[in-house]
Amino acid sequence: MYAPAVRPIWLLIALFSATSAALSIGLTEWFSLHPCHLCIFQRLLFMVLAVLALAGVVFGASLAGVIPGLLVLVVASMGMGVAGYQSWLERQPPDLGFSCVGPEMGLIERLVEGLGQQVPTLFLATGLCDEMGPQWLGISFANAALAGYLLVFCLAAWALWRSR
Repeated sequence: MYAPAVRPIWLLIALFSATSAALSIGLTEWFSLHPCHLCIFQRLLFMVLAVLALAGVVFGASLAGVIPGLLVLVVASMGMGVAGYQSWLERQPPDLGFSCVGPEMGLIERLVEGLGQQVPTLFLATGLCDEMGPQWLGISFANAALAGYLLVFCLAAWALWRSR
């Protein structure tokens, strides 16, 4: 039976996701940025995507490769939601009072805080989500992350379609 070549697609996703996470870390250090909880969570999601995509490389088009592939779709969807929300927050006028900071920490904030205590170099959140960070050609890091998650989602859907 013919087994489609999906391993290169999963490898591309893994390399893209790992590079995105590494760029997040590197640019934070280089520009002395203060990442927020949503920024750190997106960094974590790119790390998870890299690991899941590597599982796709290992298992290929087999049934065992479909499970991490479906998880890639779920995690990339979560990333699109978080990056889209942060992009929306960044565009709100400051006088309207929209903020990611609430009276109590949500699940994302608690997770990031816990990870930040364990590995502060990678996961310490020191900024606010509604502050517009650096932009390049009018594109914020949250906008770029949204595009990256969309790309990963599309590539993963293609790999899963080819695996069937």
